Amino acid sequence: MRIHLVNPNTTRSMTEKIAAAARAVAAPGTEIVEATSTMGPASIEGHYDDALALPGLLAAIAQAEASGVDAHIIACFDDTGLDAARSLARAPVVGIGEAGYHFASLIAHRFTVVTTLSRSIPVIEANLLRSGLERRCARVRASEVAVLELEDPASDARARISEEIGRAVREDRAEAIVLGCAGMADLARALGETHGVPVIDGVASAVALAEGLVRVGLATSKSGAYAPPRAKAYSGRMADFAPTGG
Repeated sequence: MRIHLVNPNTTRSMTEKIAAAARAVAAPGTEIVEATSTMGPASIEGHYDDALALPGLLAAIAQAEASGVDAHIIACFDDTGLDAARSLARAPVVGIGEAGYHFASLIAHRFTVVTTLSRSIPVIEANLLRSGLERRCARVRASEVAVLELEDPASDARARISEEIGRAVREDRAEAIVLGCAGMADLARALGETHGVPVIDGVASAVALAEGLVRVGLATSKSGAYAPPRAKAYSGRMADFAPTGG
């Protein structure tokens, strides 16, 4: 089984960290094929970054789809471009945000999401509504750690994230924590041991869901919302993205 894991930002070191977390939980025989977007922002923090990350993400999805991968994982907690990727791909596409929410709902009555910056809170809240799990989420909290701080060994990012988890357990009565950034993937186990509650990494969760979908033979439905895009002309810099069928 080959699973394509794409980082929609352009920071290669983050891709390597995410891929290591994915390989650590992948089943024997699962190959993780990682990719870093070749265009767009160095990190995704808010709606503007999210929009400009889409062309690079979709180019990576198209390339991996043509190579015959069995599933795709979008390694951004905002689930950047998830609907567009599902329209483009026939293989199943899993977002790490939705994967984390669903895993949390299976092991805890109430969970809290601890993310990076406050500007990400509305995006995550909207995604929780979309998934139907907003009532299970006690709160979405920001640690006020910029995404690229997670790549800096000298930063105090881990301590600030841990402090916010502590507040979530005390104040929200959270029974589990979902880490709200792919760049936090390497912190889950240690933070869970520190705080005595399950701490869920969306990357690991997405690998398990993608493997499961492939094993039971399920692919993205092409009836309705995720039907292939219709052929038409695209102009300017988007000309290379023009769909050819559907």
